[in-house]
Amino acid sequence: IGLGVVLIGAVHDFSSLAASVRHGARSIAEITREHLGNRAGMAMMGFIWIALIYVIVAFVDITAGTFVGGAEELRAGSVAFNPGGAVAAASVMYLFLSIALGLVQKYLNPPLWLVTLIFVPATFALSYLGTKVSTVLLLNHKTWGLLILGYCCIASIVPVWALLQPRGYLGGFVLYTALAVGIIGVFFGGYEIQQPAFKSWNVGGMTGSLFPFLFVTIACGACSGFHGLVCSGTTSKQVEKESHIKPVGYGAMLAEGFVALIALVTVMIVAQDGLKGLAPGTIYGNGIGKFLTLIIGADNLNFAITFGAMAFSTFIFDTLDVCTRLGRYIVQELFKWPGRGGAIAGTLLTIAVPVFFISFARAGMWNEFWILFGASNQLLAALTLLSITVWLYQARQRIGFTLYPMLFVLTITLWALVKLVIGNVQATRGFDIKLVNAVASAALVILAVYLAISALVKLRGERKSSLVPA
Repeated sequence: IGLGVVLIGAVHDFSSLAASVRHGARSIAEITREHLGNRAGMAMMGFIWIALIYVIVAFVDITAGTFVGGAEELRAGSVAFNPGGAVAAASVMYLFLSIALGLVQKYLNPPLWLVTLIFVPATFALSYLGTKVSTVLLLNHKTWGLLILGYCCIASIVPVWALLQPRGYLGGFVLYTALAVGIIGVFFGGYEIQQPAFKSWNVGGMTGSLFPFLFVTIACGACSGFHGLVCSGTTSKQVEKESHIKPVGYGAMLAEGFVALIALVTVMIVAQDGLKGLAPGTIYGNGIGKFLTLIIGADNLNFAITFGAMAFSTFIFDTLDVCTRLGRYIVQELFKWPGRGGAIAGTLLTIAVPVFFISFARAGMWNEFWILFGASNQLLAALTLLSITVWLYQARQRIGFTLYPMLFVLTITLWALVKLVIGNVQATRGFDIKLVNAVASAALVILAVYLAISALVKLRGERKSSLVPA
């Protein structure tokens, strides 16, 4: 994580933001089209859309598992406290609070300090309220998954001011607080590491080998192609001047790497038996909750756990609605569907595949999707660096700092995807999830290879033209 975030992830985020700013805040797909050609631009858009689909699938499945809690709580139906129900209730109230903030800002336009003074404490209070109504929202995994996808549909279409912007503002306070709590817990908690430092080079199964699957399993903590999508076309429109690109692009990714380290330590202090059957969000919530009790006392453990899991869900909601919105944009661009009707159609087409997965996959199958999500996400980062390398080469600038990370990530992710294709084909039994994953993996490999060849042809053409006497 440490080496990856410094040498690859932060370089990727910084470069994609700088490239977008220098290209008039255009997206990475548009930059690819300009420097590699129209077909390469279309291939990049197709790749991005498939990658976004797997981000949505993986995160929806994980969040649904967090909201369900445990089977014991659901069977009883009358327990005093359901951790999954508590975070579900708090998260739902958080979304409604975000809508209220959006309406207040839009129609009343109060000063920011007043909005912050009222709505930020209210956001933290929701974790406490969630513990008091933890047995109200006892829904099964599939129902939660479909409801979250319904939220994605709405969030993708409504104006940014109505949900995305206020939710992001409030969620930032939650995430930074969770990060501060994690720092306190890691450095001052005195917890012992419960997990072994090393188990084996290969623990068995389709994705059991350390290489290449260690790298793609980390997914976002060391390098994330999704960041490049947000940096290009979105963050680039908000940067006031170019001197801000380094702290925003490079610095923010360093912070994400630190979040990844906190998450890793959170898992490492949990006993081996404590990890069985729990969703990642639940594990993270339990760890942050444990850290938080150092500050507020062990008597408030239920609130602390709910806050930790809610911090996890705020990050997920932020990712989900942005992914759905970006997927909708791509569909509208590819099929030339303008207006409100095009927005609705693009959203429904983007959500259709996740609906299939959530409807027919068994509960808790996030690990079936996670490796493919991680590989596609990091391969997207490699392709982003590829496009930026071509741009820098054409501009007669140094390319080593983007070329070498690109080659490493491209090799690792293609290696992982090829192994996923082979493993899923061997394991498939008719038309099932593994077959769909195999087809998606193969499509990603084909698109990535096509883009790599397009870049190579472009670079060779540039090199030959530079040798022609003036």
